[in-house]
Amino acid sequence: MPDPKRSSRMTGSQRREQLLSVGRELFAEKGFEGTSVEEIAARAKVSKPVVYEHFGGKEGMYAVIVDREVQRLTGAINGALDEGGHPRQVLERTTLALLDYIEEHTPGFRILVRDSPVAQATGTFSSLIGDVATQVEHLLGNEFKRSGFSASAAPLYAQMLVGMIALTGQWWLDSRSPKKDEVAAHLVNLAWNGLHGLEKKPALTTNRKDS
Repeated sequence: MPDPKRSSRMTGSQRREQLLSVGRELFAEKGFEGTSVEEIAARAKVSKPVVYEHFGGKEGMYAVIVDREVQRLTGAINGALDEGGHPRQVLERTTLALLDYIEEHTPGFRILVRDSPVAQATGTFSSLIGDVATQVEHLLGNEFKRSGFSASAAPLYAQMLVGMIALTGQWWLDSRSPKKDEVAAHLVNLAWNGLHGLEKKPALTTNRKDS
């Protein structure tokens, strides 16, 4: 008869996924610096050498986790951008893509928005948002041209637009109120109606004295 203990033992790939799941939760709770290999091993109910065997240490594990989350979020946002359609629909889909990710992958988002020396080599939330803004600027550039605006301002507006959505997402991460669709609707309301009423040559109305 087969040994039930042996048959229930995890394969190498299963163990790796289990460790990544445990590490993801701990890094989200405590951050990179606050998490130790000992804690990861204890929660996974394995010995420390098992963690080192799979990842070489917590740095290697963290890098894999961050890379996966970046790919997951990038895929969702790119999918929203690539569908095309009216610019307002693109804006709505992109906003909801970020909020959906936050709602469905909260630990992953917490990891992405934390600062870590390891993340500098694997990608950060700010660099990811910068990549998204680069894609958005092409969409804005086309709209600006059609509306008679200078396309050279598109990169600046793309950074502002994406930054507004990203920072609101970070705030909503903890508040979770109002509901997701309502947050998205307010974001789109401000972004779209603000863009709709843009001045072609904006200027400050206050008088400023040169210092």
